[in-house]
Amino acid sequence: MGKSGELWLKVDKFYLFLREFTQWCMITFIGDYTCKLDAKGRVILPAAFKKQMKGTDQERFVVKKDIFVSCLLLYPLDEWERQNKIIRKKINPYKKEHNMFLRQFLKGIAEVMLDSNNRILIPRRLLEEISANKEVVMAGQFGKIEIWARERYDKIEVGDDEFATMAENIMEGLVDETDE
Repeated sequence: MGKSGELWLKVDKFYLFLREFTQWCMITFIGDYTCKLDAKGRVILPAAFKKQMKGTDQERFVVKKDIFVSCLLLYPLDEWERQNKIIRKKINPYKKEHNMFLRQFLKGIAEVMLDSNNRILIPRRLLEEISANKEVVMAGQFGKIEIWARERYDKIEVGDDEFATMAENIMEGLVDETDE
């Protein structure tokens, strides 16, 4: 094989690597936005989040209640499927505890879609679970968007010292100098 053939083989391998890599990368949603709910429970997806989803299915999402706090989680369908792969690797269908976890984890989820006006219809039962009325805050995270009742989101507060201690405890020894 000539030099140009070897070069194209390397380019092809690199392309395959990038394609595989991007399938496992999650989107990092950046920003938090106050959004109005209409009477039917529809909310406009902030344009910034839509832009951050380039290259993914931008119209289908899964929404569910968070496990730890009173907010909803909005996953792009690609990320939801990635999360399910992680869970499937950990779940043994012949263990009672695993089945109970899975049942609770999937309880109340809904698949939602963007309409032609970039709105998402959030099921009323889920909005009631987080006490959302007229306004919600959509806050970006790794791979998902949190949806909070605005009143609750405004009350989230961790003091500077407590946050600094958390950062030290969580990030200690994790900074890879090659990434700088």
